[in-house]
Amino acid sequence: MGFKAMKFSMNIMPIFALSSTIVLSGGCAVKQANDNGNSNNAKSSSLYSSGFQHKIITAKNKVFPAVVYIRGVQENLEYGKTTANTVIGSGVIIKETGEVLTNWHVVNKMKNIRCQLQNGKGYNATLIGEDKDTDIALLQLKLTEGEKLEHVAKIRTDDNIKEGDFVMAMGAPWGLNRSVSIGIISCANRYLSKNSNYSLWYQTDASISPGNSGGPLVDSQGRVIGINTLGISSGGNIGFTIPSTTILKIIPRIRKWGKVNWAWTGIQLQPLHDFNLDIDFDYDNGVMISSVEPNSPAFEVGLKARDRIVKINNTDVTANTLEDIPALNSMLGLAPFDQEMTVIIVRRGSKMTFKFKPREKGASEGKELELKRWNMTVKTINQFDNPELYFHRKKGLFIFGIDSPGNADNSELQEADIITKINGKEIKTLDDMQKIYDEAVKNVKEKSKILITVIRGGLLRQVILDFSRDYDRE
Repeated sequence: MGFKAMKFSMNIMPIFALSSTIVLSGGCAVKQANDNGNSNNAKSSSLYSSGFQHKIITAKNKVFPAVVYIRGVQENLEYGKTTANTVIGSGVIIKETGEVLTNWHVVNKMKNIRCQLQNGKGYNATLIGEDKDTDIALLQLKLTEGEKLEHVAKIRTDDNIKEGDFVMAMGAPWGLNRSVSIGIISCANRYLSKNSNYSLWYQTDASISPGNSGGPLVDSQGRVIGINTLGISSGGNIGFTIPSTTILKIIPRIRKWGKVNWAWTGIQLQPLHDFNLDIDFDYDNGVMISSVEPNSPAFEVGLKARDRIVKINNTDVTANTLEDIPALNSMLGLAPFDQEMTVIIVRRGSKMTFKFKPREKGASEGKELELKRWNMTVKTINQFDNPELYFHRKKGLFIFGIDSPGNADNSELQEADIITKINGKEIKTLDDMQKIYDEAVKNVKEKSKILITVIRGGLLRQVILDFSRDYDRE
């Protein structure tokens, strides 16, 4: 893409006074006539001020009171030990019973979630459900019995969003818990590599900063058209929003199961015209299969790379460009597990029909465990989060983080090492690891070294870990 996109929740950081004036109007400058200016300019300014400003204030007042400031403690095992950071983000109330829409990355692994409403009142919140793939989460405010919230935002249901449409971004940028900025839709169908599996994005130039994550993007009618999620870390004022049409597809599923329950077919799609790879397929319809994952439902019935899908469950399908791929991935991903899917393809000029049942995709990220005395953390291998490790071992653990200084750091262990055995005992699950770790720490005075067998770069290695030192007490 040529830029670095970052998710806009933020760790609490000191706020320093700046020797510059902050314009709280969202950066919209209204030209006014000076004492010597002509009356036409003054009249134009007056019309602009009264008409445009009235419109944005009216729209703002429909949603702004429903914006929520979210704060909590997020646990992180990435650095070889458990660290806790205070994280802030934003959300928006979508039900009077206290349901709050926000980002997955804002509340993921968050403890003691607190939400503040516009009136200053604070509520504890619990997680209804979340989805990493679309970066959406639902919270439930702990209201008193019979309590109903006065301010609820309305979510726009259509996707008739166009470049140039006026929008407002609301949330808590930089920990400032109530803010609104204005701008336009810069692109209504933005494809972002590695972030567009199931959805395209709205791109906007409305100011979106760290802390705005989970806050709403609002149209001129005062309806939520998306949730602000990604942004450019430097070099411009560009933000990206998950469209409301995507959100409305998955909210009922999160309410029902606490997750979206994506289906998995194993099919990877490619458009007929892939500009990034400089590939053009000379067809008028369909979508190409770029690859089929081993042992997947599609693989087991014989679908292959370079097959051209022309119909899925009696629906004609075509993907001319990358922007057409997320909708088809969503169609496949939302398919029922217990119903047979029919896919018609063209292979070497001949039409062929395949039928199979999708499987539940399962978690998109592995679970983690801290091994405190060893000064490292481990994580379960996940085929979607760690495909390069999954290639070598379908079920197992890898070293997620190494604390320095520490015992693991003193050994030849490295992050991303796949652990296969410890002292000859096979390791496949976190329970396996926990049992061996507990036993080793219990007997540390008698034996303070273990032999760990790992896979690194496809090759087996054996490493001695000496954990005689207790770095936590030193």
